[in-house]
Amino acid sequence: MEKMDPQFAKRLALALIVSALVACSWLAPLESSANRYVDAGLKRALVSFATARALNAVISVAQGTEVAVQPAGVGVIFAPGQALDPVNDLIEQFANLMLTASVAFGVQKVLLSIGAHWLISLSLTLTALGWAVLYLRRNAPPDWLSRLLVVSLMIRFALPVVVIGSNLLFEKFMAADYQTSQQGIESVSIQLEKLDPPPATTSEPGLLAKFKDWAASQTDLKTRYAKLKEAAEQATERIVKLMVVFLLQTLVFPIVLLSILWGITRRFFEFPPSRHRRSGLR
Repeated sequence: MEKMDPQFAKRLALALIVSALVACSWLAPLESSANRYVDAGLKRALVSFATARALNAVISVAQGTEVAVQPAGVGVIFAPGQALDPVNDLIEQFANLMLTASVAFGVQKVLLSIGAHWLISLSLTLTALGWAVLYLRRNAPPDWLSRLLVVSLMIRFALPVVVIGSNLLFEKFMAADYQTSQQGIESVSIQLEKLDPPPATTSEPGLLAKFKDWAASQTDLKTRYAKLKEAAEQATERIVKLMVVFLLQTLVFPIVLLSILWGITRRFFEFPPSRHRRSGLR
């Protein structure tokens, strides 16, 4: 039995891969999963954004609250909530990041629809057909055709693969952190809403009674704002974790996966000039 030429077997295998990719471009097996993962990511980002805005509103109210006390009849007005400025600044940055993440997921949704359009699939099919015919006939496909094939494949498949890959990494390494941190800042928001500042003291007649009332109000005031500050600072670590999660899923992971996918695709379908010349001499 005559053995198949290894070079021809390699060419045939690559042509079959191209045919399978063309079939997938029309059957769209990845689109439903990718769209589902984008919707889930968008929902997470919007929930975190709403929580951040609610937390920001509660702390802003605490910051703007002025407390009046009257020790020995002497009026004193101060705003202890101003100590929460650094935490509130972080929360505002977090809210802005969540809004940006929501926009990023929305853009992914639109690009998935564009990549799945039939004109993209038709363009890929025609390009792949011309490339495969030349490749099987042992003629080196021209550089421009190979590059066009790579670009067509990336437009059609890169985003669904990147979205699915990013979601797999999220589920494997970050889902637990996201859930814990999100629940944490939600509980902190509820806790802060319950920590209203005490009202101004009303003094009874008598110097001793006034001092007693003032001292009691000071103790209550310090206790309330200590709890307020502690609860807000507890949210800081969770907010930072959430920022890391969304930065990785919407920026770092997609860039890394896209670079890997681009390198693999070029390695398969683009050849160095010297190899083209050798193929043309056969």
